[in-house]
Amino acid sequence: MYVCLCRGITDQDIKNAVAEGSESFREIRDSLDLGTCCGRCVPEARAVINSELAAIAAKISIAA
Repeated sequence: MYVCLCRGITDQDIKNAVAEGSESFREIRDSLDLGTCCGRCVPEARAVINSELAAIAAKISIAA
């Protein structure tokens, strides 16, 4: 699903960035140029990022 139409960034692009080590909206914004045009994608992008980070944290806590 496209999250940022201005830059053509999908939710999978954001998930990949998190999987590769990005831990904040700012890091992903800087690496993907996300949310730098009209800004309408920012809330959805933050939701995807938070969801991915929560999933990673849950996996870590289960493994521990």
